[in-house]
Amino acid sequence: MGSYDDEAEFSSFVQGRWNGLVRTAYLLTGNRHDAEDLAQTTLTKVYASWRRVRSSNSPDAYVRRILVTSNIDRFRKRRLAEYPTDELPEPGGPHAPDANAQTDQRQVLFAALATLPARQRAVVVLRYWEDLSEAQVAAALDCSTGTVKSQAAKGLAKLRTHLGPTGLSTPATTDFRPEVLA
Repeated sequence: MGSYDDEAEFSSFVQGRWNGLVRTAYLLTGNRHDAEDLAQTTLTKVYASWRRVRSSNSPDAYVRRILVTSNIDRFRKRRLAEYPTDELPEPGGPHAPDANAQTDQRQVLFAALATLPARQRAVVVLRYWEDLSEAQVAAALDCSTGTVKSQAAKGLAKLRTHLGPTGLSTPATTDFRPEVLA
C-alpha cells in the first residue's frame, strides 16, 4: 500500500464499516460465515486498490460494488456446494421455535431472500436494506435504473409470494419491510 498514513486511513475505514459490510454480505449470502468471508474478500480487494478507492467520489459505493461483484464471483467459482432438501434440520440454538417473534420473522425473511436469484437479491438488499436510490444501485451494479426497477419489482413480487402463506401476523406478509430485519 505504501505509507503509514495510508495504512492508518485504511484501518480506520475498515473499523467504521466492518459491521455494515458483514450485515449486507449476510443478506446477500444468507450465512454468517460466508458473509464474513465475503466481507474479508472485499476488504482484501479494497486494500489492494486503496488509493483508487479513497480518491473516488464515493468510497462506500465503490466498496459496495466490490462486495456485490465478489459475491457473484463466489457463485461462479463454487457453483453449488450445498444441496437443498425438502426437510428442515432440527431446530435448536438461539433461533429455536421458542425464540421471540422478531427473530422468527427475520429467519423467514432471510430464507425468502435466499430464494431470489443473485441479481434480484442484490437489488433488493441495496435498495431496501442499504436504502440506496435507484441510481445508486444502478451505479453499484453497473446497470440501468430501468433494470434496477424491474429487478426490484420481480424480487419484491417473489418475496410477497414466498411470504404470503407463512402466516406472519405483521405487515411483512403483504409488503416487504426491511426494517423488520434491523
